[in-house]
Amino acid sequence: MATTKLYLDTRANAPGTPAPVKISLCLNRKTVLHYTGIKVLPDQWDAKTCKIVRHPQAMYLNTVITSAKNDWDIALIKLSESGKAKTAKTTSELKQMILESLYPEKFNSKKGEFLKRYVHFAESRNAAGTRATYISTVARMKAYDPHIADREFDEIDREWLCGFEKFLSQTAKSANARAIHFRNIRAVFNDAIDDDVTMCYPFRKFKIKTQPTRKRSMPVDDLRTLANYDCEDYQKIYRDMFMLMFYLCGINAVDLLNARPDAIRNGRLEYIRAKTGKPYSVKIEPEAMAIIKMYKGRQHMIRIMDNVSNYMDWLRRMDRELKKIGSSERHGLGGKKTRHPLFPEISQYWCRHTWATIAAELDIPKETIAAGLGHGGNTVTDIYIRFDLRKVDEANRRVIDYVLYDKR
Repeated sequence: MATTKLYLDTRANAPGTPAPVKISLCLNRKTVLHYTGIKVLPDQWDAKTCKIVRHPQAMYLNTVITSAKNDWDIALIKLSESGKAKTAKTTSELKQMILESLYPEKFNSKKGEFLKRYVHFAESRNAAGTRATYISTVARMKAYDPHIADREFDEIDREWLCGFEKFLSQTAKSANARAIHFRNIRAVFNDAIDDDVTMCYPFRKFKIKTQPTRKRSMPVDDLRTLANYDCEDYQKIYRDMFMLMFYLCGINAVDLLNARPDAIRNGRLEYIRAKTGKPYSVKIEPEAMAIIKMYKGRQHMIRIMDNVSNYMDWLRRMDRELKKIGSSERHGLGGKKTRHPLFPEISQYWCRHTWATIAAELDIPKETIAAGLGHGGNTVTDIYIRFDLRKVDEANRRVIDYVLYDKR
């Protein structure tokens, strides 16, 4: 039997600020909440009587919230008498039935509010890769919940999230891969709360599970081997791009590949980071400049994107071919090759982690390493005024000297 009561929700309440009065609907020990539109201070609420006290408009406000609860109780009785309440499998479904019976026009106008807001938020992201990540979550939500297009924000509750996690675990074995989808959903909830679209926040009780990421850095000796290895001719461009990214403080591949010829100014690579939209500057050391000149492009600083429309396709090929670097032997004339890869797990992401790891081994300060990677929440002014880029330049030179010439 479902029950209702009035409840002051102080879970996300900052000290000294009013908290929302909600109707609590409980079914089979599962509870969902509905905001009444009334807020009061915690000391103006009597939890025993579920009434507002010591408020100048206490009588009026109690009438409003009591009336709202009575409406819910009457709707619940009608649903029970008609037998419809028995068809509700979850508390959220029962709440949906009550809302539809009480406010049919208002409720129907809000159908699909969550997904509409989600898609709008996804399309507003600047980076194409970020937009693609958000849209991939839409596909998984649709596969899990056939009615996701009709859901409101308050229907995406803890119970829904737990079910979605169980569904994702069938195909995405990695907790970190599943966590991406939940972080996307959480970002949309935070945005909707900021715009007063909803007060629901299921992530108070639902914790996004993650696991430590596998180390993606190469030991110095392995990096030296890679830099000097006699690759097959077709593999050299992938090895050289890896080393170039390393020589440029672990620059993100998208920033390197999309850089235009005029990005080189006064011996530095000046660009806007695709991930953060912030300007960045890195000194081009002689080792990096030699590779840039070798692969000089017409429309781009590096010629790769002169002939490729999708940089992600090229990076996938790069990761695949880097893993093949090593000795090989062919069985028979024109027979199949047997490869003995030196770095079977390497990917283009490793150069960034490796640069940071080697810099740390050289006791370079964390702040300098973070600045070299373009990390941090600093403003544009902070980047160029508060932090001296010469520190990053000196750190990068030390890292390169250590890797190539064994100088500490």
